[in-house]
Amino acid sequence: MICLYIWEDGYDEFRPLGGARKWWLDKSLRSLATDLDSIGGKLILRRCDRKKTLTVIEEIVDAFNVNVIVWNRRYAPQEIDRDREIKAHFCDRDLSVSTFNGSLLAEPWTVKTQKGDPYRVFTPFWNSLKAEYARSHPDGVPELPFQTDVDSEDLDDWKFHPKNPDWSSGLEDTWVPGEDGARKRLSDFLETELKGYSENRDRPDISGTSKISPYLSFGEISPQSVWEITRSRMDEDTSLEKDGWSFLREIGWRDFCHSLLYQATELHRQNWNSKFDRFEWETDEFAQTKWSKGLTGYPIVDAGMRQLWTTGWMHNRVRMIVASFLTKHLRQHWTVGEEWFWDTLVDADLASNPANWQWVAGSGADAAPYFRIFNPITQGEKFDPNGDYVRQWVPELKKVPTKYLFSPWTAPKSTLTQAGVTLGQTYPKPIVSHDVARKAALAAYEEIS
Repeated sequence: MICLYIWEDGYDEFRPLGGARKWWLDKSLRSLATDLDSIGGKLILRRCDRKKTLTVIEEIVDAFNVNVIVWNRRYAPQEIDRDREIKAHFCDRDLSVSTFNGSLLAEPWTVKTQKGDPYRVFTPFWNSLKAEYARSHPDGVPELPFQTDVDSEDLDDWKFHPKNPDWSSGLEDTWVPGEDGARKRLSDFLETELKGYSENRDRPDISGTSKISPYLSFGEISPQSVWEITRSRMDEDTSLEKDGWSFLREIGWRDFCHSLLYQATELHRQNWNSKFDRFEWETDEFAQTKWSKGLTGYPIVDAGMRQLWTTGWMHNRVRMIVASFLTKHLRQHWTVGEEWFWDTLVDADLASNPANWQWVAGSGADAAPYFRIFNPITQGEKFDPNGDYVRQWVPELKKVPTKYLFSPWTAPKSTLTQAGVTLGQTYPKPIVSHDVARKAALAAYEEIS
């Protein structure tokens, strides 16, 4: 068995990995190499232009008289076409070529309505997937000898780890990439956080979510394994039934996003709902910069953006808040936020990232209505009731009383002075008024309704 990983460069229609994901990939490949070495194997690394992937495989096939090739399928439309081309080439050479579903609960083309059409609404998609799901993954590791005398490139030469500057210290402190890290994270979640997940998942101030998304995205654990392990935990403790299904529903949402990607070749560039092609977005680079740096003057928004920059991850509830703020308060195109998340999230999935952004913006499948505009003040008060999350990520407001924490501009000047806050200096004033921005967004939406 030859374990080959090919890093493909080139082709404009493919999305280059963002910086955070390159950091993760570097650590993930090192972990995989160590795991293979522990059982007598070797990870072979090759880097090439995407147009030459087939040539790289063919060189190894010829050099080592390979007669069987296997890989897990990819699901971006361009990747599907490329993999079909490679598979057809080697089948024509009479090699055994097999591809598998390694990263989804079900193939995106298999979950259909009774009429045979793909689902465009999540709840019926989930009901169908839940009822028909059957594990297709094998257990364990194949008991085959390894071929290790194969030349490999040096991962250090790929320079995935950031330098000059190295901004990854927050990621290093937060994550343990690799299969062991994935299984430990899932185990810890099921043991200590699954109970109460249905309610706690909306609370950024407590550890109430799985944080399993980057591990799923990089294939370090499969959703089918997550499903089986979670269902076993639910069987052991029937009081976890509600929370367990609430968690697995989120895994199902990930599959739904991949179903949308399979239907839409340009999900990260084009509106799913073509009505939004007529929407008049603003272009304000100043506002975009303030948003990306967590300097909007709205503490819950700024906390989320700073958490993202430091850790490569953001709590799901806060993702919705910051996305709503960018697309509705600032009326910046959803692709601006999607591209920023693509570069900074360790779990910036090809399907989930654009699907979720379009959902919040109102242009996506089964989307939240555009007129649903999150109030960043009340959202903070509701889901960070003691202000712990904001105080962690916006420490300049640490001493502001909770009563004023999510709208510090409403606090008496004496209160801000006592807290060491000078609006416009130590912490920014709001870049927009919530009420004014909300009315403007609704007026713009009326134009395309």
